[in-house]
Amino acid sequence: MKGKFVDIKPRCATSEEIGRIHNAKYIASVEKTAGLPHCYLDPDTETSPESCSAAKMAAGGFCSAIDSVLKGEVRNAFAFVRPPGHHAESDRAAGFCLFNNVAIGAMHALQSHQLNKILIVDWDLHHGNGTQHSFYEDNRVVYFSTHQFPFYPGTGSIYEIGRGKGLGYTINVPLAQGPGDAEFMRIYQKLLTPVALEFKPQLILISAGFDIYFEDPLGGMRVTPKGFAGLVRVLMNVADKCCDGKLAVILEGGYHVQGLTESVRAVLREMRNDTNKSEQDLYNISASANPAVDRIIQTVVEQVKPFWKSLQ
Repeated sequence: MKGKFVDIKPRCATSEEIGRIHNAKYIASVEKTAGLPHCYLDPDTETSPESCSAAKMAAGGFCSAIDSVLKGEVRNAFAFVRPPGHHAESDRAAGFCLFNNVAIGAMHALQSHQLNKILIVDWDLHHGNGTQHSFYEDNRVVYFSTHQFPFYPGTGSIYEIGRGKGLGYTINVPLAQGPGDAEFMRIYQKLLTPVALEFKPQLILISAGFDIYFEDPLGGMRVTPKGFAGLVRVLMNVADKCCDGKLAVILEGGYHVQGLTESVRAVLREMRNDTNKSEQDLYNISASANPAVDRIIQTVVEQVKPFWKSLQ
């Protein structure tokens, strides 16, 4: 696929941009690791001499990708960054994550581009606790997550639906191990799509964790490259209807190298419109879904339908 993409030059996130999500004490603690050979920020999250600069570049790079999308320079964007971000809380690192890239990007879009409606979709195997908490009381952001549960980090139950102004704007779909292409597609079609079309986001951000790949060593899900392509197509269709296709993807987890390669390639091809998937193609994927997923969907609907007319 060489030559088919536009390179977006990354940059380091500014202290102001990072500070919109993380507090000053925590930012300073990460900066103190710069140049040190080895530091533990939590039992799972360690740093090397360049980790701090890489984390700043990851967050800033995603802001640059969002800038390019919102300015119309590109239709959509995929940020290939490390470290990942969605577990990082305002005051601590977690799960290999230093700064919460997707949350920093969303806040950048809200404040620097004056948006007021952003949809964040997180299909990582693990619940994005840090992202959820960043916008838990904020009705400008819908956070939608499918994840294995109970599993690390222990958050993401169906009862976590936001607070205050943000009540109903967090939607969690906790899943036991086993769902694959058909089940995820059914969730996206029956639950996510109606909420998204009602919300009418001005920008869609995807925390794309590829650890739901069917051979990933950490997970118990069964999504194939074809499934990942289908999921991003659903969200591209929503973006086409709501915000002129404005969508940005950021890399989160993924621990099977070949699976990560094939799945990302499938997503990029879809984002490039190299396929001709129709709505019928997407429904064909979900046709073989285990009926148990419909019960899960209905359980989630019961929690959030007071806030969404499309689910009533």
